[in-house]
Amino acid sequence: MTTTAIKDGPVSESTMDPEEQARFRQVLGHFPTGVTVVTGDSADGPVGMAVGSFFSISLDPPLVGFCPGKSSGSWPQIEATGSFCVNILAEDQEDVCRVFAMKGDDKFSGVGWSKAGSGAPLLHEVLAWIDCDVDAVHDAGDHYIVVGAVRALEVAREGKPLVFFRGGYGSFDA
Repeated sequence: MTTTAIKDGPVSESTMDPEEQARFRQVLGHFPTGVTVVTGDSADGPVGMAVGSFFSISLDPPLVGFCPGKSSGSWPQIEATGSFCVNILAEDQEDVCRVFAMKGDDKFSGVGWSKAGSGAPLLHEVLAWIDCDVDAVHDAGDHYIVVGAVRALEVAREGKPLVFFRGGYGSFDA
């Protein structure tokens, strides 16, 4: 096995050349992630984005996190509301993920949803959801690290999660 050094010492993506960036993505693509849609209820209506960088932070107090890109058009609208809902997608919801991964205004047409306690959209047919208030936002390179204080959460149905691995979607078999 060959080890490839990126640079000596810590490096930010902005100092990486395109070949180093491609290698970084290739290596990290070998780590599977669950797929979520983070939603909010902005002044202009519902807003949402697909997020693969969702994680649990703390049990006491209950905190979760995700990492939106700084170039996201959806994140500033969600942040302005002060709350969000994380919708954990099922293996049969790849089409929902693709809609929310694209840029566009009306991502909610054709997608069933209701309001969570915070007012953020709770998508129908998700495996589970977590309704949160924005607790903190940290700068992290070309992304933010968002910490959410959990307001409410629920398993909505049983099933397998939608998983992203090596550039493609799939499911998890235990």
